[in-house]
Amino acid sequence: MANLTAKELTALEDQLNAELTLVKKYKHMASMCSDAQIQQCLNDIAQKHQQHFNTLMTFLQ
Repeated sequence: MANLTAKELTALEDQLNAELTLVKKYKHMASMCSDAQIQQCLNDIAQKHQQHFNTLMTFLQ
């Protein structure tokens, strides 16, 4: 794990939580959508936030 300060760890945790929340929200919106194009767009956005989450997680390894 990288040598992160307590402040950096707190900021990282906050950002991880924000990204995870966005993934869940966009997936939920996509599941409620009946338009296939909009549904795909929402799923693409959810995937992008999942990638952000995964990238941030690498700082904890």
